[in-house]
Amino acid sequence: MLESSKDSAKLDAMKRIVGMIAKGKNASELFPAVVKNVASKNIEIKKLVYVYLMRYAEEQQDLALLSISTFQRALKDPNQLIRASALRVLSSIRVPIIVPIMMLAIKEASSDLSPYVRKNAAHAIQKLLDPEQKEMLIEVIEKLLKDRSTLVAGSVVMAFEEVCPDRIDLIHKNYRKLCNLLVDVEEWGQVVIIHMLTRYARTQFVSPWKDDEAGEEYSENNFYESDEEQKEKDRKVKATYIMDPDHRLLLRNTKPLLQSRNAAVVMAVAQLYWHLAPKSEAGIVSKSLVRLLRSNREVQYIVLQNIATMSIQRKGMFEPYLKSFYVRSTDPTMIKTLKLEILTNLANEANISTLLREFQTYVKSQDKQFAAATIQAIGRCATNITEVTDTCLNGLVCLLSNRDEIVVAESVVVIKKLLQTQPAHHGEIIKHMAKLLDNITVPVARASILWLIGEYCERVPKIAPDVLRKTAKSFTNEDDLVKLQILNLGAKLYLTNSKQTKLLTQYVLNLGKYDQSYDIRDRTRFIRQLIVPNEKSGALSKYAKKIFLAQKPAPLLESPFKDRDHFQLGTLSHTLNSRATGYLELSDWPEVAPDPSVRNVEVAESPKEWTGILGKTKKEKPAEKFYSESEEEEDESASTSASESESGSESEKEDKEEGSSDESSGSSSSSGESSDSESDNKENTAKKTSRAADESDSEDIKKKAKAISRKRSTSSSSDTESTSSEESSSDSKSESDSKSDSESGKSRSATSSKKEEKTIQDRKAPNKQDVFLLDLDDFCPVPTPVAVPTAAVLSPSLTADLEGLSLLSSSVIDVTTQVSVPTKTHELLHRMSGKGLAAHYHFSRQPGIFGDCMVSVQVTVTNTTDQKIENIHIGEKKLPPGMRMHEFNPIECLEPAGSITVSMGIDFCDSTQTASFQLCTKDDHFSVNIQPPVGELLLPVTMSEKDFKKEQGMLTGMNETSATIAVAPQNSTRLVIIERVVKAANLGIVPSGQDNIHRFAAKTVHSGSLMLVTVELKESSTAQLIINTEKTVIGSVLLRELKPVLSQG
Repeated sequence: MLESSKDSAKLDAMKRIVGMIAKGKNASELFPAVVKNVASKNIEIKKLVYVYLMRYAEEQQDLALLSISTFQRALKDPNQLIRASALRVLSSIRVPIIVPIMMLAIKEASSDLSPYVRKNAAHAIQKLLDPEQKEMLIEVIEKLLKDRSTLVAGSVVMAFEEVCPDRIDLIHKNYRKLCNLLVDVEEWGQVVIIHMLTRYARTQFVSPWKDDEAGEEYSENNFYESDEEQKEKDRKVKATYIMDPDHRLLLRNTKPLLQSRNAAVVMAVAQLYWHLAPKSEAGIVSKSLVRLLRSNREVQYIVLQNIATMSIQRKGMFEPYLKSFYVRSTDPTMIKTLKLEILTNLANEANISTLLREFQTYVKSQDKQFAAATIQAIGRCATNITEVTDTCLNGLVCLLSNRDEIVVAESVVVIKKLLQTQPAHHGEIIKHMAKLLDNITVPVARASILWLIGEYCERVPKIAPDVLRKTAKSFTNEDDLVKLQILNLGAKLYLTNSKQTKLLTQYVLNLGKYDQSYDIRDRTRFIRQLIVPNEKSGALSKYAKKIFLAQKPAPLLESPFKDRDHFQLGTLSHTLNSRATGYLELSDWPEVAPDPSVRNVEVAESPKEWTGILGKTKKEKPAEKFYSESEEEEDESASTSASESESGSESEKEDKEEGSSDESSGSSSSSGESSDSESDNKENTAKKTSRAADESDSEDIKKKAKAISRKRSTSSSSDTESTSSEESSSDSKSESDSKSDSESGKSRSATSSKKEEKTIQDRKAPNKQDVFLLDLDDFCPVPTPVAVPTAAVLSPSLTADLEGLSLLSSSVIDVTTQVSVPTKTHELLHRMSGKGLAAHYHFSRQPGIFGDCMVSVQVTVTNTTDQKIENIHIGEKKLPPGMRMHEFNPIECLEPAGSITVSMGIDFCDSTQTASFQLCTKDDHFSVNIQPPVGELLLPVTMSEKDFKKEQGMLTGMNETSATIAVAPQNSTRLVIIERVVKAANLGIVPSGQDNIHRFAAKTVHSGSLMLVTVELKESSTAQLIINTEKTVIGSVLLRELKPVLSQG
């Protein structure tokens, strides 16, 4: 058919051939017949011939060279597609002879009128990597970098990266143009440009992270510093860092690409923000990365790897999205282990109880590799968070009775590592593991148990010799790993208990002497010479005991992603954790920024085109809809405030906030938007008339009226909170629009809308609190740095179930008044530190004065000077994420030797973290902090003994902590125990039918989780103290605080 004189037959033949290539079939045999048709006058045939030649020109170079004159003629073809195709075919014939022809063709194509041909010229540069032609190629790249077409930008940057990535000077003049064109470049071009600009920015701008470090240093003020030193420090901090406008331009122009449908683009922007943005702004990428977890498993794998690296250094970025990393049963093992890694990195005191419950489920997984990884994760959590170490150990010991050998083996290995950190307390666990030795067959687990018994043989003197006797019997059948540990055990017992084990050790050494493995024979000879002294033994045998029983350092359980951060995120090297070919290192930030004037460009000849491009990028505001953020970042000095408003409005969408926090975040976002819209509308002020302003004002009022009516109608539905939060954000948006549209109607619409919003919020307040009261730990969102979260959004059915649950339990478990108010006061501010102002505080145990989640604190302020102290109030607050504070009303004047007591409320978020703030007077401010005892984070509840036992039955396993304590005889009466326990912790007394068992119950102030305490008196003046709660961290801390209270005389 290719030989036919009819074009229709040739076209049909070419279509079939190209179809064969598309299916992966080899069509190289047809090359001679196809090449003949290169000179065809039919455009359609020509295009298909070039498609074929691009595929096979490299394989059939000799035949392709015969048609080179035809390709050269085609470079002058009037059709741009033919010109581009000819250039592509020419660049595919990799023969040194035609390099000069190729170079000429690329030069001509780089000046072509068609951007498509110029794009192909950039692609051809990468194929012509001839060292002799490098300088000429760089000239062409420099010329193409000045190209204003978005079609060319991505390809020429790719050529730049391949040919001369170190020639940063070529980018200077084109930097701003590339930043502005970025939004309109095709997706794969965006990825290449973003990676190149990341490297460029690291060489041209100073580190934006220095500001954070300086702030941290500044916060740690020295008490004895003079005022002059203080002022000098103030000046330094203010002058620490101002972001370069070009640096800000890059961050601002890449932000909209976080909405891209291409995962590679989102990942590229995420790594750019990670490596270049101030730490306060880097958090905006977390939402987009979590969105990518809905993609296919390959994308998930890469994204999760990068999140794992990020979450080690900056936990706060991903804590709000903790539940997005929960493992699904349909996930493949590689995804499961990565999610597990991230959950372990994000574990902290606030969320560990939720994570441990999640891990308990994972351990039962059918995927044994994943179950083993979960046990390792529990071990890492236990070492990182000391409050749950005992809980995790108890849970792992329970797993030793599991039927699955792999789970048992992994548990033994992890327990061994945990016991090394504190062996003195866990003799019982070592005995329990010794009993399991008969049933465990996995070599690693057997070896770990033997090592533990050998290492701590002095703690189990009766069991260790018996274990050696049993293992000596089965020595010949054991794995090599186990044999080595049997030899070690024998040597250690020989040194510590030679009476019982001398003969046994010699028997084991004789067995090892004739073993098939030379490793074991070598170890046997070494041990024999070291521990059995004879004439031949050297000086080392004196130190045998020190060598074998030396203190071993506890192993560090670290994340495998800890050392990956030296590779650039999103690169192949980062994924493989080893340097790949062609990887370009990210340079360190320069100490002093190079001259920024190198990026200044002379005025272009066609300013109209430039203004068009800039206008287009300015009008495009998809990020505003996606994130609802302000674009105030153009002003460098306001960069930090802009980041706050961004994160605030993001959390407004993500979490449903209550009261004042909701209003403040809404107002911050609306002010940002209004300033942006005002700046946009400055150009069009001449066009606006009073009529247009009046119309926009009236339309705006109508919109608000509709929104309010919708709010009222939906307030009774189950998902009230989600609709109200969405509509309040739309209200703030319309408010900002009205501000920019008309100056006259601005104040009227703003005040009316605010009043209406307030009345609606007042009406909804009790409803919100109801939902929050029945909120369980599972549904409590992780605190974010900006806003205070309340109950998460629940499906209607789940809400109904929970409402039923709360009604059922409310008749049984009620909050009661405090049994005892502690008289102990704590010093808040010493009179010497406070220049005569002294302050003390105590916990009044009054529930619900400032809100359901607040702990009531009474502060007594005393003036010890002989002058009045005016305007005593709370200044700057430095609270951990999620913590809130209700300030006391300012004290206008405190007379000399006068004293006044004021009340304040603090939501500690069920943690014993310190609430730091400044206590200010008219002239001074003093840094103070309040740290609550764990007993003050509780509200006493009343319940029957039956309900107590029922709830206790549901809180076992990892939710139970216990200890045995010695009780003095005079402290064992019922009244003394109740008095001491209630004084130490805000607990309610539960009636008990037995004289020797005393029960107490409470719930945590923030989340409402039950806290059940049991004191059971035993014989011989001992008592068992048991605490059951979902909040395992609080439970273990409370146990630690109650032990000395009950045991002291």
